[in-house]
Amino acid sequence: MSPNLLYSTEEQDLRASVRDLLTDRCPPERVLELCEEGGTGDPALWHTLATQLGATSLNVPDELGGQGASVREVAVVAEELGRFVAPVPFLGSAVLATSALLGCRAGEHRDAVLAEVAAGNRTATLVVPLSSCVGGSFPTAVRAREGRLSGSVRTVAEGAGADCLIVPAGGAEGPELYVVDATESGVTVDAVTSFDITRPVSDVDLEDVAGVRIAGPDLAATVLEDAVRTGAGVLASEQVGVAEWCLDSTVEYLKQRYQFGRALASYQALKHRLADLWYELVVARAAARYAADQLATAGDDAPVAVGVAQSLCARVARHAAEECVQLHGGIGMTWEHPAHLYLKRAKADEIALGSPSAHHGVLGPLVDLHPAP
Repeated sequence: MSPNLLYSTEEQDLRASVRDLLTDRCPPERVLELCEEGGTGDPALWHTLATQLGATSLNVPDELGGQGASVREVAVVAEELGRFVAPVPFLGSAVLATSALLGCRAGEHRDAVLAEVAAGNRTATLVVPLSSCVGGSFPTAVRAREGRLSGSVRTVAEGAGADCLIVPAGGAEGPELYVVDATESGVTVDAVTSFDITRPVSDVDLEDVAGVRIAGPDLAATVLEDAVRTGAGVLASEQVGVAEWCLDSTVEYLKQRYQFGRALASYQALKHRLADLWYELVVARAAARYAADQLATAGDDAPVAVGVAQSLCARVARHAAEECVQLHGGIGMTWEHPAHLYLKRAKADEIALGSPSAHHGVLGPLVDLHPAP
């Protein structure tokens, strides 16, 4: 079947609901205020997204309290969150951690944690560096011995506010995956300076911490690979949202800003730059939608689709943010204007879950392209 890159009626309704909420509760002034406070995000907004809009349970099965939707709907929410650079742990909890839990076999503890995360009662994160990419080796920074975990992982996305940690660990027989309560003795989560102040990162240290194993050597590596791939695919949609806001806000500004008696938007050179950016955005959206569709249907082309989407959308988002700052002129360079938030998010996203060059390296063998000897 041909992929459907269009948004369904249900997806459009979901987008409208999320956008209405964010317009009311997450305007640029509010995001700037939270950044100045140096907090870990907006817990009240996150609670509303989880409990009232069900953003954390979209692709969770009905029997576990979810909505039985798919990654397509998750990507729609991510796109809107990117459009507002919303400081909520959606990528870490609703995407990476939830994908890892969904990939594990059903079990009492796994099901209970997944249901709590889906309901918004707990926030989880996958304890891997934010720069992790598909195709890499299984992380062994954390070692497991008889259900006790010790080790350190740097630059974990949105770890500071997490109640539950999904921890990949090297065990005596190979890769394993554990669930760890963040309040356990021996768990230390220290926030570190992040380039993107709307998505905090943390260093996680575990010292002889008790964990519950949810995947053994036969499954853990595959679960982690699939979770990171899903995260990269959804991140592409977030990058589309970032790029869309940058283009829309720049067009609106140039229509209102006059120079030498003419609106800046009337100058042909600026029109060309905006037209080029619009074209890039259209192509990026198509790539992101295809990746989301392939992930939702477990399509055979999912690895290629995600690699193409992530490497393309990352560059488009960064380019759009750079143009936004530059074409806003002096005001675009100030703290009071939100353009810098989008530039920082776009640049941080460019190296999150695999840089474009890293994804190109993964794509090469998949499409029979290899570097010249």
